[in-house]
Amino acid sequence: MATFAKPENALKRAEELINVGQKQDALQALHDLITSKRYRAWQKTHEKIMFKYIELCVDMRRGRFAKDGLIQYRIICQQVNVNSLEEVIKHFMDLSTKRAELARSQAQALEEALDVDDLEADKRPEDLMLSYVSGEKGKDRSDRELVTPWFKFLWETYRTVLEILRNNSKLMALYADTAHRAFQFCKQYKRTTEFRRLCEIIRNHLANLNKYRDQRDRPDLTAPESLHFYLDTRFEQLKVATELELWQEAFRSVEDIYGLTSMVKKMPKSSLMAIYYAKLTEIFWISSSHLYHAYAWFKLFQLQKSFNKNLNQKDLQLIASSVLLAALSAPPYDHLKTASHLELEHDKERNLRMYNLIGFNIDAKLETREVLSRSSLLADLVSKGVMTYVTQEVKDLYHLLENEFLPLDLASKVQPLLTKIAKLGGKISSASSVPEVQLSQYIPALEKVATLRLLQQVSQVYQTMKVETLSKMVPFFDFSAVERISVDAVKHNFIAMKVDHMKGAIIFGDLGFESDTLQDHLSVLAINLNKSRSLIYPSQSKASKLSAMLPSLADIVDKEHKKLLARKSIIEKRKEEQERHLLEMEREEETKRLKLQKKTEEAEQKRLATEFEERKHQRILREIEEREREEAQALLNDVGKRIKKKGKKPIIEGEKVTKQSLMELAMQEQVRERQEMEKKMQKLIKTMDHFERAKREEAAPLIEAAFQRCLAEEKIRHEREQQLEVELSRERHEGDLKEKYRLARVMEHKMELEEKVVSRRKAEYDRMRAEREERLGQILKARKEERDLKRKMLFYLKTEKERLDKLREEEEARKREEAERRKKEEAERRAKLDEIAERQRKREQELEERERLRKEAILRGTPIDGPTRPSELPAPAPAPAAAAAPAAAAAASAAGSGGGKYVPRHRRGAPAETAAPPPAQPSSDRWGSGKPEERGAAPPGDKWRPSSFGSGSAGGASGGAGGKSWSSSRFSR
Repeated sequence: MATFAKPENALKRAEELINVGQKQDALQALHDLITSKRYRAWQKTHEKIMFKYIELCVDMRRGRFAKDGLIQYRIICQQVNVNSLEEVIKHFMDLSTKRAELARSQAQALEEALDVDDLEADKRPEDLMLSYVSGEKGKDRSDRELVTPWFKFLWETYRTVLEILRNNSKLMALYADTAHRAFQFCKQYKRTTEFRRLCEIIRNHLANLNKYRDQRDRPDLTAPESLHFYLDTRFEQLKVATELELWQEAFRSVEDIYGLTSMVKKMPKSSLMAIYYAKLTEIFWISSSHLYHAYAWFKLFQLQKSFNKNLNQKDLQLIASSVLLAALSAPPYDHLKTASHLELEHDKERNLRMYNLIGFNIDAKLETREVLSRSSLLADLVSKGVMTYVTQEVKDLYHLLENEFLPLDLASKVQPLLTKIAKLGGKISSASSVPEVQLSQYIPALEKVATLRLLQQVSQVYQTMKVETLSKMVPFFDFSAVERISVDAVKHNFIAMKVDHMKGAIIFGDLGFESDTLQDHLSVLAINLNKSRSLIYPSQSKASKLSAMLPSLADIVDKEHKKLLARKSIIEKRKEEQERHLLEMEREEETKRLKLQKKTEEAEQKRLATEFEERKHQRILREIEEREREEAQALLNDVGKRIKKKGKKPIIEGEKVTKQSLMELAMQEQVRERQEMEKKMQKLIKTMDHFERAKREEAAPLIEAAFQRCLAEEKIRHEREQQLEVELSRERHEGDLKEKYRLARVMEHKMELEEKVVSRRKAEYDRMRAEREERLGQILKARKEERDLKRKMLFYLKTEKERLDKLREEEEARKREEAERRKKEEAERRAKLDEIAERQRKREQELEERERLRKEAILRGTPIDGPTRPSELPAPAPAPAAAAAPAAAAAASAAGSGGGKYVPRHRRGAPAETAAPPPAQPSSDRWGSGKPEERGAAPPGDKWRPSSFGSGSAGGASGGAGGKSWSSSRFSR
């Protein structure tokens, strides 16, 4: 552990270590200084050291070091300068928040950046393995590595600060601000788990505050400022809980607010109570506690009406409608009719608890089922005048559901009202606690209540009914939903009905056991049995047997009735005895528990009181001794100064003097000084008395003379001013008379001018009125003509459009017919061409076959019987005109090629005159019997073909008939 002569040396050493990168050593050095007992006297340097220490802790995320340092610094400056502790804590939270936000922004930037070096390269093997093993995406991994550690540290910061400030009455504002910042942190980042822990931490702080009341700096909850901070924190907790939809935590926050107000016996301001009841309505609605939701709305309505002066009529009407609809949405039956005794007691305690939370004060001995009910709430709404503010649709719905008996038309009349109510709602301008009210949220519950009312009224009128009929009467739900609703109602004895699915019928019954059909069931049974017997065994003497049977039957009925009554009374007694036994057991257990708890509390209170008295007695003794020591020292100094002033021998401080001796000496000195002062004052009073008497004797005649002189001057001034006022009044009167006479002369001219002006303005008015009427008539006429013209134009446009549409349809039909005709002709033409091509192909095959046979015959040396050249072939049968040209072209191409050579299709279609066959030559010329230069002669205009030249065929050698020889240019080609 390093030791320093001054705290400044530790700060300087830490900065040196930070500059060389040794932050851990710098943090340890500052921590040793803060925790050392040598430097417990607060100085301004301590604050600088703490700032540097906090910065290092935040930079290195050392939450425990920060907590230890803040606790030690609280010990140092708690009694000297608590504001320094506040500044350090604020700096700590600001740094943690900034670093968390910075980490979050870096994670977002890292997610958006393109961190790939080569865009064409695949992922690295280690990245693939990491992704397969961890299963995380890039953003999740960056959050886990960057954001999560800083958010954890920020959360630890809030917890540390709350723990340090929990029992500090001087920093209540900072405690509340820290709690608010922690709430906002949980709200911003949706941290529900941390929010629950935060609420539990604050709740435990308050519990410990009430448990240990003898702490030195404990906040006083009865003080208005402390109560304001605590309530403000609880209300912020309630708001954040509802926004995060943590309804259980929101309900616990409501209980915290109620417990705090009950503890200090003081209600918060009306604005906070409005927020309280608004949040209660949300909590009860989410938990489907419609009755408690309606009571909370009722209290909110009363509070807004009493304290919110800016509430206009529309907002008040909307809130009142919400109150009445919430009350109507509650189920019309009691859930506890079939409950057991324990359930009834539990529900009684629950109702008392809810009543306290809502703000109603009732007697615990009363039956809360009668007080806390739907009927009593509706009666309160009527008696308190809420119905006067409700909209007409909601009021009509209330009368239909509660006062009307319409078993067949109830649903049909309720449905349009619910449709209108669903459209009502909006923002409330002047009630900040309830920013918006939407009445559509009550529609499902109201539909269920309307269905229950319809079933109740139908069961009172009908005994049986078809399922289809009931389904048509209830347009809100299908029959399966109605059946679920009816099962719940039957369970709570609201109606009695059965559903026979095989017959498709609904059977309604009576609820009470002592109903009209069951009161005389034995007599009805006897009568039916007697009728059955008389039908089976008819008898002549019916009257005599009936008279003999009636007395015994009456006795039997009476006996059965008595047995039933006795059995019922026995059952009731057994129930009462069992309930009494259970109540006695519960009372005994509760009494034992209360006694034990009371003894424990008394013992704890006695121990605490004894310890408190001892500490108080010791503190008083110490204070008395210290006060006496201070007073003796002050008296000693005072007496020494007085004795020095008088020139006497002063008291030596080292002498053994007691407080009593010093007090006696001081009293003597004071008495002596007082006597001397009284003598001086007596002498001074006597001197001043003589001096004052002499002054007054000399001034008396001068004062009298001055008074008489002033009196004469005032009299003269009064007479002069009075005379001047009379003269001025007379002059004003004469001037007014002259003005009156002067104006009277022009009165007649004034009247004439007035008449002229009135008549001229009336004429002008009549003229302008006539012009206006004429202008209006012209405008009306022009508008009428414009309407006629527009109507005609529309008619013309309509007819023209119809005509154009008809022409367009005819043109499209003509085009379709033309296209079909063309398509048909094209198909026929293609069929003819295909037929001609097929014939040509067959003819070519025949020619090739003949040429092949001829060549084979020539090679074998056998004579050829048939024609050997294409020109010697017999002429083909005449073909159709359309096929003449292609056939001639094909024959010419075949002859010119020297036999069965392939002729391209584009050569086949050449004109016939270009491919005319050469004239026939004698057989001797075919084998080269002519001149040498004539052997290779080719037909004029023909080209050389290597195949025919090399083979020495007749087709190649028979071309020199005309005495023409091949040109060298042809051969060279």
